[in-house]
This record gives sequence, C-alpha cells and structure tokens, in this order.
Amino acid sequence: MQPISYRSARAEDGPALWRIARDSRVLDLNSPYHYALLCQSFADTCVVAERAGDVVGFVSGFLPPTQAEVVFVWQVGVDASARGQGVARRLLETLVALPACAGRSALETTITPSNAASDALFRSFARHRGAEVEVSPGHFSGALLSPGEADATHEPEHLYRIAPLQALACAAARQVEQQVEQQVEQQVEQQVEQQVEQQALLGLIETHESEVRSYVRSFPTVFASAQGSHLKDVEGREYLDFFSGAGALNYGHNPAPMVAAARRYLDSGGVLHSLDMATVAKANFLRRFQELILGPRGLEYKVQFPGPTGTNAVESALKLARKVTGREGVISFTNAFHGMTLGALAVTGNGFKRAGAGVSLGSTTSMPFEGFLGEGVDTLDLLGTFLEESSSGVDLPAAILVETVQGEGGLNTASVEWLQGLQALARKHEILLVVDDIQAGCGRTGAFFSFEEAGLQPDLVTLSKSISGSGLPMALVLIRPDLDVWAPGEHNGTFRGNNLAFVTATAALEAHWSGPALMEAVAEKARLVRAELEAIASAHPELEPTLRGRGLMQGLEFALPGFASEVARACFERGLILETSGSRDQVLKLLPPLTTSADDLRRGLALIADAVQVALEARAPLAVGASL
Repeated sequence: MQPISYRSARAEDGPALWRIARDSRVLDLNSPYHYALLCQSFADTCVVAERAGDVVGFVSGFLPPTQAEVVFVWQVGVDASARGQGVARRLLETLVALPACAGRSALETTITPSNAASDALFRSFARHRGAEVEVSPGHFSGALLSPGEADATHEPEHLYRIAPLQALACAAARQVEQQVEQQVEQQVEQQVEQQVEQQALLGLIETHESEVRSYVRSFPTVFASAQGSHLKDVEGREYLDFFSGAGALNYGHNPAPMVAAARRYLDSGGVLHSLDMATVAKANFLRRFQELILGPRGLEYKVQFPGPTGTNAVESALKLARKVTGREGVISFTNAFHGMTLGALAVTGNGFKRAGAGVSLGSTTSMPFEGFLGEGVDTLDLLGTFLEESSSGVDLPAAILVETVQGEGGLNTASVEWLQGLQALARKHEILLVVDDIQAGCGRTGAFFSFEEAGLQPDLVTLSKSISGSGLPMALVLIRPDLDVWAPGEHNGTFRGNNLAFVTATAALEAHWSGPALMEAVAEKARLVRAELEAIASAHPELEPTLRGRGLMQGLEFALPGFASEVARACFERGLILETSGSRDQVLKLLPPLTTSADDLRRGLALIADAVQVALEARAPLAVGASL
C-alpha cells in the first residue's frame, strides 16, 4: 500500500474535500456545514492527507480572532480507504505544526455527546501531546456562527479544550508515540491482508459462479458473520441489515432460541433428512403450529410440506386447485411475483422474469391489482364483470392467487375492503382463494398472517421464507381440509422433510408467538418507520415520493427514474443494506428484522435520509471552494 503524506490544502482540492465530507462518516456526525470547508476562514489552516495523488482525508482549522491562543478544529473527515490507519490524529498533528498556528497553545473543538469516535480521537491527541482535556457541556460550534445564527435542529455539543500544546519532547511521550505508530502499522498490515482476502474471495466467486448471481453485485463485499440486525464482512466493516434475506430472516440473523434448538438437535443425532416419513421434529412442529397459530385464530387447515422453497408451495397450491375444481385457469394480478418455476412464473407479472422461462406461459389471466388503474377505478368491479360476462374471454378459473402486499411488485398494498370484496367474489363464483403469504406472512405486517386484518379465511395459503425462523429452507401449503384430495405421492419431492428447519420453526413459534408481544412491537416499530419515511418524503417534494407498504414492509416510491437504486447504493456505502422493488426498481424497500431495536431503526432511517440527500447532490454537484 502506498504511504500517506500530509500537506496544506490547495484550492483544487475542493471537490475531493467535498466528496469526503459527503461520503465519509465525518467525525462531526451532525455537521451540516460542508459548504464552509474551504471558505476564507480555513484558507491557511486546512490540511489534507494524500496517497498516490488522491486526497484521502482532511482537517479544517480556524483561528478565532478573539482568542489568540486557540486553534479551533472545525471538521475532520477520512475516506473509507484510509480509516483505521491513524490518519485523523496525524492530520491534527500536521495542523498544529502549520506556520499559521505558530504560538497557539490550545486546541479546541466541539463534539456531540453521542459522538464516541470524535471523543476518542481528541483524547488520544491530548495523550500524545501530554496535554489536559477540559470538557465544558452545552456549547455549539460557535467559532464561526453565533448561537442565534446556528441551525436550531443541530444537537448541542460539548466544548473540548486541549492545552498546553507542547512539542513531543519527553521520552515518555515519544515512547507512547512509537507504540501508537507500531499499533497503526499492525492495523494497516491487518487491513491490507483483509482487503487482499476479500478481493480474492470476490474474484473466486466471479470466476466460478454463474452470471445469474445478482445480490453480490448490489452488495459487493464478502460477509463473514452475522447477528441480529447486523452483518460483518471479512474486512471487519459492520452493516445494518434492512434486507433480512429478502424476508427470510424476520427474527434476524442467528437468533439465539433457534440456534440453541438447532445445536441441541444436531448434538442429539436427530434425523436430518426424511422425505415425508414421520419424525419427532415434524410432529412437534405440527403440534405447536396448531396450538400457537391455527387454533387461536380459528383456522382449520391441513399442512402440506411441498419442498424447500416458496415457488414449490405456489406450484403445489395451483396444482391442487386445478385438481379440486377440474378447471385449468388461474387469475393473478398485475405486479405480482410468485416464484421462478414455470407455473409460478405464469402467475407472475414481471416481464423480465417471465421472459426467462423461454416457453409460453399459459392458463393464467392477469387482472389489475387495487390501484393499478388509478384512483377511482374499482378493479374488483372489472374483475367481477369479466367473470360474469360469458363473452369476456375469461373462463371461470380454478383459483384466484393474491398477495395482500406485493413485496417484489413495489409494496403495493391491498385495502381491507378490497380483500374482503375479492373473497366474496371468489365465494360467489366457487373459485378457490389462494393467499401467497410467503413474504408478507410470519409477522411481517404485524399479525402472523397478513390477511388477518381483513378477516379472510383463504382456501389455500402458501408460506415459506421466515417460516423456519432461522433462514433454513422450508415451505408450507395450508389446505382447507375438504380440499385435501391428494393421492399419496401425487405431489412429492426429495427435500420435503428438512427436520432441522422443523426444529428451528418450532423454536421460533415458541419464542415469538406464545403471546402478543411481537405483534405489538411490530405495530409500534411500523409507526416509527412510517413517521421517519414521511419526514424524508416531506423534505423532498421535488422527488414526488409516495409511501408504500405496511407493518415492517414499507418503502418510498420515487418518480425520478433510477433514483431508488442510487439511494440504495449510497446506503450500502454507508453501511446499510436494503433493496429496491417494483417494475422499474422505483421503490426503496425496507425489510428490517422484526426484532430490530428502535435505536437501530432510527439509525438506519437516518442513513436513508442522508443517502437521499447524497444521491440528489450527486446528480447536481455543488461548487466547492469557489470563494478561494
């Protein structure tokens, strides 16, 4: 790795400093004053760190005209490529050694109480200088702005005064300096090794894995560990997860009750693979699913284990509906997504995914979902007309397949009234109603089933993703008992009996569905998310944002083409993982684990707000340093 050098800033450094202030986690996390970095006040007291001709860090100092002994540090920023190498402290050392700072005996700055990184930096600087740190609470960054001119929303800060600024002359201080330098060198070596490892692993995947891979392109790092709402890559960088394995991790990564249950089962020598043979693990799951989920809700279903994935469940449900009714057609809805196998693709609306089938996809009819034709258009009335008119060209179908919230389709949400009307229409025409609850179920919208709020009793229900509670593959089809007309082995699959998934699914039910605590927590967190998304939307009317979804399955739709993807990329750069959805990827989609803390939710939403601003500025960059 090239060495880092330090020098005074020049006017042409302006764009680089603006980029670092925008992109890096600057040490003054609340500072809205990036525009001031290269104003005349900092012309002689701005230092940059440079590596191979690229600016990788800066510190902007200010010499208060009424305090002849003070060097005031306005802001510090370090690029992601140079963090963990002691750059920030060396920037401070270079700053106080500038000719403009000669004779200044004290260094001051202001730090928000929550900013542990800045506190650690300046205390470290003081230790190396053999100086004392005096902290006075309740101050604002008033070196340039008076309290009356300050942004009223800015968090109050503490004033840090480090004095006296003396040379590193004593042996003890120099020894400390050498120890720190050795630690920095070790950290740099470790970081280089981690970067090399990550690039090697990414290269291995790029070389050997099919071009069909997608999420690794959106999140180009190599993850090494995970816990709760957090992921960590091989370089040690942490990410907050608002993606949850596309909804497969409603209880977070490696949830303790499920991991403990899996460990006990593995240690006991329990059966792992069993096709559809009887096992203790399967029986326990069926018993607890009846006791904790179906029974309390007054729902009577037989349970089919169709295979490991959601598309297996959809295929099974459609196959059974056709067998029961003797009819062939299925009605699905615009923007629907039900899976990637041929039968599931036939009821999926996305043209790109449908085209991947390579063959004609028939025996289905797509009808407009609620709101698809705009406000004031009753799409159920249209559907009813097509079903009732013999000349409509739509034969009476075997089933109507619907998602209450279209996860991949753009977080389009069906109202209670629309869902109830859809069920009534299906009953009237003796059509089976199938609810795909693969992403919206298992508590994602609050209740265990997303259709509970509407009081529906579907004929068939498909579940997958979070039903295992741990991310292990597992899927269910819930079948109204009189519809269970399968002949033995008529629909089968080698991996129907994932017993380890049965074990973790049972643990999830017992940990989270023995009472109302999780549902109440999701409702409270959903209100928090909606309020913060409304604030982001209100701050940017020029983007024409629209709130989408419900529960902890919410997002923002942007009218600006490609903008949601740009925001998602900016979020990833800041350590937040989320995805987009919709036919044009126009919706920024939030799927945080249901167990995410309120603090993590707020932190993630703050990162989204910052990313929206960054994405806007990237489309129209500010002129920086023009006053020099």
